[in-house]
Amino acid sequence: MSLTEHHPVWRGVLVATALPLNDDLSVDFAAYADHCAWLVAQGCDGVVPNGSLGEYQVLTPEERAEVVETAVAAIGGAKVMPGVAAYGCDEAKRWAQQAKDAGCAAVMLLPPNAYRADGRSVRAHYAAVAEVGIDIVAYNNPHDTKVDLTPELLAELHAAGYIKGVKEFSGDPRRLYRIEELAPDLDVLIGADDVLLELAAGGARGWISGYPNALPKSAVELYHAAVKGDLATAVPLYKKLHALYRWDSQVEFVQAIKLSMDIVGRRGGPCRAPRVPLLPEQEKAVREATEKAVALGLR
Repeated sequence: MSLTEHHPVWRGVLVATALPLNDDLSVDFAAYADHCAWLVAQGCDGVVPNGSLGEYQVLTPEERAEVVETAVAAIGGAKVMPGVAAYGCDEAKRWAQQAKDAGCAAVMLLPPNAYRADGRSVRAHYAAVAEVGIDIVAYNNPHDTKVDLTPELLAELHAAGYIKGVKEFSGDPRRLYRIEELAPDLDVLIGADDVLLELAAGGARGWISGYPNALPKSAVELYHAAVKGDLATAVPLYKKLHALYRWDSQVEFVQAIKLSMDIVGRRGGPCRAPRVPLLPEQEKAVREATEKAVALGLR
């Protein structure tokens, strides 16, 4: 029986965790453990380590493994769904096995992205990683990977038993309805903060989120109001948060979210190269939006 058969980890608010770094750019694992525990204490349902927000691309293999182990030790594997993206399926498969061995409930997997992979390559990639025997949530991010997991392709992957859900980051809320038509049992998850209301109201079954790293309580309130159809609560709250949530779809999303974390008293810290600090006008915009949200009582 799968760990996620009755209570899939991806349903609810999962935070794609930012990774706190020290000034020397070493990983602050103690701060990361504390952050994972704090997010769950604030009402979030779990975490997604080693996503793009966690800067997995610039971690050593040892650091990447320790990030997963730290999250599991902090909140338990049933609340942890690591990203296992890699250029090739062999490496992704190894990371999926590492997550399984660590006790994680599921993994999140991008398509192969060393090049613009075709459908056959995508199917082979997911088939190979599925051999590990852990539940997989696909991650559709055609902006960064140049590989689009179309509704038709997702339906094929689901029918073959390779995936249980998809983090939908195309930015097009209309896709949810097409995916549900073709694969009604495939869980569609909100993949970008700035389309949360549109996808939650349409029936999305979870949210892999960015800005709850800084303001989790308000995010949890917003998500639950939206999925319940309580628009009187959700719409005003969404409007208050949207100036921040838009950063989740920008190139500088990691820097922006880490800055907001620092502002609200959470450890964000710097980013590793090739990410560079925000421009002064970007920092000003993030700082003002964060301080305004806090002044409005959002937490």
